[in-house]
Amino acid sequence: MSVLVITGTGTGVGKTVVTAGIAALALTLRRRVAVLKPAQTGVAADEPGDLDDVRRLAGELTTRELRRFPDPLAPDTAARRAGMPPVRPSEVARVAGELARTHDLVLVEGAGGLLVRFDPDGGTLADVAWSLGAPTVVVAEAGLGTLNATALTTEALQRRGITCAGVVVGAWPDEPDLAARCNLDDLPVIAGVPLVGVFPAGAGTLAPEEFAAVARRSLAPALGGEFEAKEFAGRDLHR
Repeated sequence: MSVLVITGTGTGVGKTVVTAGIAALALTLRRRVAVLKPAQTGVAADEPGDLDDVRRLAGELTTRELRRFPDPLAPDTAARRAGMPPVRPSEVARVAGELARTHDLVLVEGAGGLLVRFDPDGGTLADVAWSLGAPTVVVAEAGLGTLNATALTTEALQRRGITCAGVVVGAWPDEPDLAARCNLDDLPVIAGVPLVGVFPAGAGTLAPEEFAAVARRSLAPALGGEFEAKEFAGRDLHR
C-alpha cells in the first residue's frame, strides 16, 4: 500500500508545504496522487484550507477532507465544541486504503503533532500510521526547541514500530540564527533519522512552476549532488 503519513512537531511548521512538495514530485513521475486531510481545524466552512493550498502548489490531484472544525483546537476538542462527530483513526485508515486502490501514492497530512487527539478515546495520527503500516515524515521548524520536539516525535514513532522516513525542515529562515544553523547538523543525530529536505520560508506563496523547482532543490540534501525525482520517490517514502 503506497501511503505516506506527514506529521509535524507542532502547528505551523510547514506540513502543507512539504505535502505539496512530495505530491508535486510524484506528479512529475506521472504518478496518480491523492492527499487526505483527516481534520482541518481553525478554518470556517467557506474559507480555503490546507488542501486548497496543496492543489494550488502541486497541481492536478485527488484531495479528501474528512472533517472541518472552525475552532483552532485539537481535532477532538474542536469536534466537541462544534457538536460534531470526531474523526476516528479507523475511518482515516479506511479512506486511505480506498484511495490507495486507485492511486499510486496517498499522502495523509495530520493536524498539529503526531499525538494530537482525534477522538475521545485518545486516537491519534500515530494510530493511523500504525494501522496502515505506513512510513511517516516528520516536519520540523528551524530554531530553538526543534531538537527536543523532533526527538520526542521520532521516539514515539519508534515505540510504536512505525518507520520514520526522515525529517524535513518546513520553513528555513532567510537569515538563520545559530540555533537554526546547528539544526542541520544536529537533527539527524538527535532524532536518529535522516534529514531528507529543507524548504525555504515563503515556499507556499510561490507559483506552481517555481514551487516545483523549489521542491526539487528542497528535497535534495539527503541525496547529495544533482537531484532526481525518481531516485527520491524510491527512497522508502512509500511502499
